[in-house]
Amino acid sequence: MVFKCQEDSFLQEFRTKVVSCESVAGGYNVVFEDTILFPEGGGQPTDHGSVAGRKVTSVVRKGAVAIHFVEDDGTDSPPFAVGDEVVQHVEWSRRFDHMQQHSGQHLITAIFDREFKYNTRSWWLGTESSYIDLDAKDIDRDQLERVENICNQLIVDCTPVEVHVYEPDDPALKSDVTRATRGLPEDVSGPLRVVTIAGIESNMCCGTHVRNLSQLQAVKLLSIEKAKGKCLVHFLVGGRVLRKLSECYDREVQLNTLLNGGPSSHIELAKKLQSTVRTTQRIAKKLTTELATAEAEKINALRDNSPPKYVLLHRSDGQESDFINTFLRVVKMPDCFFFLTNADTDGSGKGQLVLLGKPDDVAKLGPEICALLEGKGNGKGPRFNAKVNKLKNLAQCEKLVRDHFACNETVIEK
Repeated sequence: MVFKCQEDSFLQEFRTKVVSCESVAGGYNVVFEDTILFPEGGGQPTDHGSVAGRKVTSVVRKGAVAIHFVEDDGTDSPPFAVGDEVVQHVEWSRRFDHMQQHSGQHLITAIFDREFKYNTRSWWLGTESSYIDLDAKDIDRDQLERVENICNQLIVDCTPVEVHVYEPDDPALKSDVTRATRGLPEDVSGPLRVVTIAGIESNMCCGTHVRNLSQLQAVKLLSIEKAKGKCLVHFLVGGRVLRKLSECYDREVQLNTLLNGGPSSHIELAKKLQSTVRTTQRIAKKLTTELATAEAEKINALRDNSPPKYVLLHRSDGQESDFINTFLRVVKMPDCFFFLTNADTDGSGKGQLVLLGKPDDVAKLGPEICALLEGKGNGKGPRFNAKVNKLKNLAQCEKLVRDHFACNETVIEK
């Protein structure tokens, strides 16, 4: 069956009758005599829209039938009765975007085939960008630019796009189709649609398409992604090109302020910023190492006089664990219990935990402290490590340690 949306892809409102209405989880599956809401197929996502004011969020095709999912409005009664005459409306911005991307895919596929004999295996229409899967081991930027230029010239030339419908046994069908079918669902039956880009290709397709390539506005080939003997060519068509340009321009304006320079100097300024950050990181790492060493040596100095029973040491150095690793490497107090944490700098309460001490102490305190800090970790022998999410509970953890040792011996808390 050829649905009304395929017969006239620009029709935005249509009056039809209800054939069936079945209750399902979250809503109703409704079938109409015909529909302007495109059912998902051929690589093109489903249309959204409404019927008699009720929202339609999905349309799927089963053979010659389009099943519309109508959301439940909270009432117990079905939204429609068999024979009801209703008006369908299509969400036009979504439909036209899909038409642009789908027709653009036909055009890009045809030009890659004509110019380089690269066959399209499949394609994907995404929410932000789309891609075609080409049977090619490699595609260079010159080829990409060549295809893009040809496509945009055909848009400038206002190349017509026509859709013809044939019966499966019509001898004209074979002669009119110039390219093997791609993406036509296996259970399609009845009349077949052939989409023709004048002078370029004719291909069987069940999707919705523009009437003229000028309605594509522009084609932009973004990038090439190589994967196991094939290449994915990512692209934008029409309104998506304009949206991407707006996004890039807005980002450029923000970078002008952040980098204190215009677009022509962004790369140079970003490289300088990277160099400064790397230098700062090296200095910070060196200082952290020196500080950790100094803290550990201060504790080592207590070994002969009044060695502490336990040490509580908490810092907020962020994701890096340089301080803890250096401290534990330098400190020489085998009988002391160390409770060390390092919090993220964003105040989220997340961080890392390290316990080091006698195996019995670690086995007892490790799981309890980890639970209080909402962490996930494990330990074996004298050490326990964990990633934690609630460092604001440190005071309760410290009390656990104090109660465990229950003594007035020397301790160090920072």
